[in-house]
Amino acid sequence: MMRRRRPLMRGAMVAGGAYAVGKHAQRNQQNEYDQSARIAELEAQQQQQQYAPPPPPMQAAPPPPQANTGDMVKQLTDLKNLKDQGILTDAEFEVQKAKILQGI
Repeated sequence: MMRRRRPLMRGAMVAGGAYAVGKHAQRNQQNEYDQSARIAELEAQQQQQQYAPPPPPMQAAPPPPQANTGDMVKQLTDLKNLKDQGILTDAEFEVQKAKILQGI
């Protein structure tokens, strides 16, 4: 007796394998397309940055206003008088003197 082959089963297996291979190839193509699109987008961004005008330079902060020299002398004189009267200690006098000289 001869065995009958199962042509439908073999055909289904071949078709299923071909479908899986085709689907895999399609996914690879889609991934390549997505990657190409991302690369093109990044290149466009880089070109825009290259051709964009540079931002305006930052301006330096204005120097602090200088105290009037006569006003500094008066403040230092008043400070010296407070020290001589014993109201300020030597350390307090030095700290306040430094502040006055720095213009704070």
